[in-house]
Amino acid sequence: MNKRNRSDKNDSPFFRAATLLVALLFLSTTQYLYGQEEKKSLKFIPQDEQTWKLGVEVEAQGGIMEGVVATIPMPIDWPEQKITIIKEDTSRGVRKITFRKMVGAHQIVVSVPRINAGQVARAVVTIKVEKSFIEESDQPTEDWSIPQKLTRQEKTYLKASPYIETKHPTIKKLAKELKAKGENETDWKKVELIFDWVRENLEYELDPVIRSPLEALKKGKGDCEEMTSLFVAICRVNKIPARSVWIPGHTYPEFLLQDKEGNKVWIPCQIAGEGHDFGRMPERLPILQKGDNFKVRGLRSPQRYVTQRLTATNATTTPIVRWIMEEVQ
Repeated sequence: MNKRNRSDKNDSPFFRAATLLVALLFLSTTQYLYGQEEKKSLKFIPQDEQTWKLGVEVEAQGGIMEGVVATIPMPIDWPEQKITIIKEDTSRGVRKITFRKMVGAHQIVVSVPRINAGQVARAVVTIKVEKSFIEESDQPTEDWSIPQKLTRQEKTYLKASPYIETKHPTIKKLAKELKAKGENETDWKKVELIFDWVRENLEYELDPVIRSPLEALKKGKGDCEEMTSLFVAICRVNKIPARSVWIPGHTYPEFLLQDKEGNKVWIPCQIAGEGHDFGRMPERLPILQKGDNFKVRGLRSPQRYVTQRLTATNATTTPIVRWIMEEVQ
């Protein structure tokens, strides 16, 4: 793998330092607008710092590739997470690394004009992750309530998403039954009833195929994705904003409540865990994105998750692609 080794002005130490500064300023700004939410009401317990590498290697076999663009999920700031870019590494031929923003998720975008036969293009962003565990609030559960006034963005977490079938009669009927069951309970307990019902009625079973909550209900089984989607769907039908949270190899839900001061707070729960982690999250892995209905550039239909993706304007070969998402020990 050849490192970039050019003498033009775009490879000068000053240019690379300036490029990294722009990237850091971009992320700090967009994290405020699209990711970070002010810490309120919940308790955050800082954990050890982590270093992660995110990127891609593309090898052209027996032919050329032109106009190559690779996108990789990029973690951003959240109340329980702070991200700092440490460095960017690229091989010869990689034109640039940029960052693309959307609500709840960002992407690393790697552009390579041409990869010749047998050549490997590589781009890696190294980041520092400062993650905190979330502990339960000291506020009594009766002080929490379902928000009545929502922002435009918060209202999107009451709607249907890919694999979250809020309009299906079966889901609506179940949501209505659970709402009636918790009619005389606090709003906190109403959400916890949904949490308990999903855990009691869906047996955990790892499934390589993504299934809808309706399929999981009929089967009586599901993994973290199906259990999260069912919880989110029932909450949304009952006018409780909820969304999916994605970390490497796992997903869990969050729901939106309001504390006694009127502050709206996203509260996590481990729907597929062994313990009763409701209102707390002892999870050290970095958050990749929050949400389940993303408009991704280049794709017509909404996506439940912003995954890695590779495209090329011209290719005479099937490349070998290695996606990089690994913690550095």
